Amino acid sequence: MPFPVEMKWIHATQEKLGVTFPASFVLEMSKNNGGDIETETDNWTLYPFLDASDRKRIQRTCSSIDRETKYARESSYGFPEHAVAIAGGMGGDYLILLPMEDHPQTLQHSVYWWDHETGEVELLADDFSDLAKS
Repeated sequence: MPFPVEMKWIHATQEKLGVTFPASFVLEMSKNNGGDIETETDNWTLYPFLDASDRKRIQRTCSSIDRETKYARESSYGFPEHAVAIAGGMGGDYLILLPMEDHPQTLQHSVYWWDHETGEVELLADDFSDLAKS
């Protein structure tokens, strides 16, 4: 169940990953840290920002963006090197954010679908706010 998260936890994840998340993503996740998204391609579970404020929140957010991104980079053949995993699908695919070409520490507003079988990256939405959370 998603719940609000303090900005300090979002900033901590940004520092760990060395990136800045797009404003629309930060805004939505600060209100609802996690949740689900339904698209034509799959049903996605959003990874939360790790919230270490108390034991209950640690348990609810342990499958965090930074942890799942690290796992995807180390374990998923063909996962884009600088991509950040923000959601997982039922079949092993990921929703990802990619860095801007001219400013690699800033993630694009666009959300992409990474297919684990082909390694292909496909644009899913021009902005995180375009995706319908369920």
